[in-house]
Amino acid sequence: MKDNTTNTPSSDPVSRARNCRPPTFGRRDFIKRTAASGAALALYAAHPALPESAETARDLPERLLGRTKQKVSILGLGTAPVGEGPVGLQEGIKIFSEVIDRGVNYVDTARIYGNAEEILGHVIPKRRDNLFLVTKVSTHTAAEAERSLSQSLRMLKTDHLDLVHIHSIGSKRLERVLAADGALQYLLDQKDKGKIRFIGISGHNRPPNFVKMLQTDQIDVLMCVMNYADRNIYDFEAKVLPEAKKRNVACVAMKVYAGIKGGFPNHRKGYVGCATTADLLPHALAYALDLQQVSVAVVGPYTIEQAIQNVRFARRYKPLNEQQRASLLESGKKLAETLGPRYGPVA
Repeated sequence: MKDNTTNTPSSDPVSRARNCRPPTFGRRDFIKRTAASGAALALYAAHPALPESAETARDLPERLLGRTKQKVSILGLGTAPVGEGPVGLQEGIKIFSEVIDRGVNYVDTARIYGNAEEILGHVIPKRRDNLFLVTKVSTHTAAEAERSLSQSLRMLKTDHLDLVHIHSIGSKRLERVLAADGALQYLLDQKDKGKIRFIGISGHNRPPNFVKMLQTDQIDVLMCVMNYADRNIYDFEAKVLPEAKKRNVACVAMKVYAGIKGGFPNHRKGYVGCATTADLLPHALAYALDLQQVSVAVVGPYTIEQAIQNVRFARRYKPLNEQQRASLLESGKKLAETLGPRYGPVA
């Protein structure tokens, strides 16, 4: 459910959270702590995972990704929880392979997600032609973006990316990003050279920054926090989606389950549980997918059980009816009061 170094100032909440690194621990310890918490892998306890062969990959719905005209699965694979640990290399390979082999073709990663790109490098090559592969540069300048993108291409073992986001755009100094030697111009140059196909922006806070970037008309996809609770806090739905619609820019929803309890500092603590209760997970996913302009909901699993369950939810997705939506939104208002602007400033 997450989504970490960047050159953002230390006062940035994203940067601070990523510097808050709790001790790592092994898989056995992870399972013990999870059980001890009473939440076990309780995010999904109400919906036990299906047998591996119970459903086929062709059943996973797809949508067009806005003006890119690319067809992508409505569920995207988020890679930060696995990349940031405590999952090991082989288990990470297993989790990522399982999701992709079940029909998820939208794969979202970043240089700042621990060893996620390294793990994907063991998975991507033999599946590359069937994937829409996304990474990020979390920087202001062309020089820093070049270093980041070069490392990503090497770790992912590919010669091109389908989409590259300028990440944490809400925390960026836009005048620097948009400068002649800024990150956007660098990505435009790489697009011309064929190293990347599309350019995006991603982040968690300050919706006005997203609008300003969309108004450059150089952005093909945006990825932001959108869920039934944060609509009462950041409200990307009302503040950003209208501008995206105007420009036929597709949206990728993240944090659709309202994220892990505690936000950024707990991204290495899968055992603390999700902010959304297990019974509401399918409705939370449906809320995001019901939004106009949303093509994909990216969810990052901590375990293979969660990974399989996410695919199951996506296969069974149906738009919420009026009663379901009203009930979910009422729960979202109450949850928002306990969450607050944990991803940084709203404006």
